[in-house]
Amino acid sequence: MNKKEYVIELGGKQLVAEFNDLAEQANGSVLIRYGNTTVFVTAVMSDKAEDTGWFPLSVEYEERFYASGQILGSQYTRREGKPSDEAVLTGRIVDRTIRPLFDQRIRNSIQIVVTVLSIDEDDPDVLAVIGASLALGTSDIPWNGPVSAVRIGKNTESAPMLINPTYPIRDADTYEVDILACGKDGNINMIEVGSNQTKEDVLVEGLNLAVSEIEKLQDFQKQIIEERGKIKQTLVLPEITDDIKELFVTTIEPKLDEYIMSGTPGKETISALETAWKKAFSEAYPDADMSLAMEYFEHRVDEHIHNEAIDSDRRADGRGMDEVRPLFAQAGGISPILHGSGMFYRGGTHVLSVLTLGGPGDMQTVDGIEDKTNKTYMHHYNFPPFSVGETGRVGGFNRRMIGHGALAEKALVPVLPAKDVFPYTIRIVSESMASNGSTSMASVCGSTLALLDAGVPISEPVAGIASGLMMRKNGSEYAYKLLTDIQGPEDHHGDMDFKVAGTKNGVTAVQMDVKVDGIPVHILAEAFEKARLARMQILEVMHAAIPTHRADISPRAPKIVVVKIKPDQIGMVIGSGGKVINDIRDRTSTEIQIEDDGTVFVTGKHGGADHAAEIIRAMTREFTKGERIDNAEVVKITDFGAFVKLNQSTEGLVHISEIAPFRIDKIESVLHVGDKVPVIVKDIDDMKRLKLSIKDIEPSRFTKPE
Repeated sequence: MNKKEYVIELGGKQLVAEFNDLAEQANGSVLIRYGNTTVFVTAVMSDKAEDTGWFPLSVEYEERFYASGQILGSQYTRREGKPSDEAVLTGRIVDRTIRPLFDQRIRNSIQIVVTVLSIDEDDPDVLAVIGASLALGTSDIPWNGPVSAVRIGKNTESAPMLINPTYPIRDADTYEVDILACGKDGNINMIEVGSNQTKEDVLVEGLNLAVSEIEKLQDFQKQIIEERGKIKQTLVLPEITDDIKELFVTTIEPKLDEYIMSGTPGKETISALETAWKKAFSEAYPDADMSLAMEYFEHRVDEHIHNEAIDSDRRADGRGMDEVRPLFAQAGGISPILHGSGMFYRGGTHVLSVLTLGGPGDMQTVDGIEDKTNKTYMHHYNFPPFSVGETGRVGGFNRRMIGHGALAEKALVPVLPAKDVFPYTIRIVSESMASNGSTSMASVCGSTLALLDAGVPISEPVAGIASGLMMRKNGSEYAYKLLTDIQGPEDHHGDMDFKVAGTKNGVTAVQMDVKVDGIPVHILAEAFEKARLARMQILEVMHAAIPTHRADISPRAPKIVVVKIKPDQIGMVIGSGGKVINDIRDRTSTEIQIEDDGTVFVTGKHGGADHAAEIIRAMTREFTKGERIDNAEVVKITDFGAFVKLNQSTEGLVHISEIAPFRIDKIESVLHVGDKVPVIVKDIDDMKRLKLSIKDIEPSRFTKPE
């Protein structure tokens, strides 16, 4: 094997980039190690351009079970199947980072494959981005890299920022801020943030630190690429001819302002203008390929929207730059069958979020190479084709749907109640009913309404908003305008989609995508403030719809009763082979889950949970000396005394001398099986056997015989 290693220190550890001939037929490849985590990244480009009409880039993130040193999978399938949600999300991170740095006119298929070879305490996502950048940068594939990634974390408000914190640090209860940032040339081009109601200035501080660490990685990559990078291929890229440009100038350009800046949402009028251009082009060039003409149309529309925003403070729908579209919020009102629901409108974006409550046994078990946990909160997102007025495939899910669901889930996690306060499993499904800009942030709002409607005692309501950017760069100078609450054309033709969710106290989640090389941090700081102001406005509308969580959960939701027993009583409740606990489940139609610390969660309907909980309390009740029991049942009589049942699982002995304050020759003369008598616990011996007395509590109960 031919190989060479390059090393840089990052966050107190060595990051090693090894180039070898392992995948010698790929255009570029690299092995990246950081701690004990290793990824192998390849980049391949097809020889011929394809007639796709778009740039055919695909990023595949492949998890291997062996990477964790375990044989995973199901009992019947011991090989990797569909990608985990974590794999999909990491693949999206790589894609969103590298895609803007390609010439979008490329029609040769390009595929990046990231294979996780080993995983320990360090997350592979940072390595995946750096590896993709090096594989592309050293290959002959045309690309405007390199680009780098770093994770910035923070434990508490007063704690210092951490560079690439490990899984154990991130899993700690004190972990407050998690920022994954990618970028180049002092700018940021991809952000993922999860935080616990963190102030915007703290996040900006984290992004500034990320930029400084990214630039170190950029210098590292540039040195490698200069030494071993291949000469880039010269691709023949399609160019629009002057006569087609002239056709556009004469037929469409005079209509641009009328159709694009019409004061309507924009999609319908732009579509009409597109139809007019297709007609003019096909009449003038009936045998020509229309895809290039449509790219030129997109470019000119993009240019017009940019110029009007930057130079004239104009938006396609006539709003002010910081103006939020009309809002509507409703909690409940769909059906009493549902445990909770919320409807949220922001202009032409309408989302319905529906919540279902379940017991602890309904939690999702995640057993992957990165994530091993039991999830008691799940958020799923659906995007049916009718939401954008189209027909198409219905059912299943795609990367975008997984990504939007994960973002909304991350936004709401910090405000959910602790398990000991609200021990339910929560599943929310957000349905995009109409889409015209940021259904993911509308899902956050709709889900908050659903939580409140369901009676979930969240600490604070969460709202989300998407901001956009129109930017022109002249040398080192930027002319730009930030747009609050972007809608369809601004999302499609803008340079940034900056989604921020949070409470009145701070930010809980951020996601940013761009279509340019990157955004300076000072512009992002402005975007944070505009998003904060819009969030406050949305929270007011949501508060008016439902000020706080309902006092009670839905009567159709299962009831959960929590019983606390001693850990050494767990075996008694379970019984040999589960006989006891299964009997309780069958008799009460409940689900019972016992944790190692002795916490018992009983889930059921129609009074079953209360019944089962009472059985368990009775089984595990420990009587104390001097305690009185009024209705103990005589269950057995012997020559030396009577055994009485204090509850369903506890019996004790009333010695013959403790029945009455006089001598009794024959117990049957005063007691019979089935009698109910008051007793007091007189003593408890070393074997926890109860010694009971009737005479000490009711000496006159029996009459002395003459």
